[in-house]
Amino acid sequence: MSNWNKIFKPIVVLCAICIVITGALAATNAATAPVILEAKEVAETAARAELIPEADSKFTEVTDVSVDNVTAVYKADNETGYVITSTSKGYGGTITVMSAFTPDGKIKQIKVTEAQETPGFGSKVTATPSYWERYMGKDASQALVLNQDIDAESGATISSKALLRAVNSAIEAYNAIPKS
Repeated sequence: MSNWNKIFKPIVVLCAICIVITGALAATNAATAPVILEAKEVAETAARAELIPEADSKFTEVTDVSVDNVTAVYKADNETGYVITSTSKGYGGTITVMSAFTPDGKIKQIKVTEAQETPGFGSKVTATPSYWERYMGKDASQALVLNQDIDAESGATISSKALLRAVNSAIEAYNAIPKS
């Protein structure tokens, strides 16, 4: 048997397969990326409307606020509050939180929109609206402190801290918004 059949032919065949598969994956990504982005934007708009229903689903992005771990700041067009999206590293991955603030500087409510925390433990914090209610009505003039302002969930301390960090980033952004 020649070297071509033993060595080079399998290499050429594998490279050709890799090129075809890579092209197929790139085409699939190009086709699905806009659909995924649009679905994400629709979900975020719905979440903002859920957090501040008085806003009638009309929000304007505030672009002159730059705080670490804050990805978006929106102001309700009818001046009923702000919704700030922030992230933090939890036990199982990144936690994305939307925090709604009233015009008088209180946390209206929060909602975890993405999380990969451990089912049963971390999910007590990230998937349980009754835990999120602990944040309702808290003053947003300064950062909150775990086990002082907000009780940690037993067995999910890392996730509790991560959620608190995300909310504190949102509080920092809220306080950095130029208010008229």
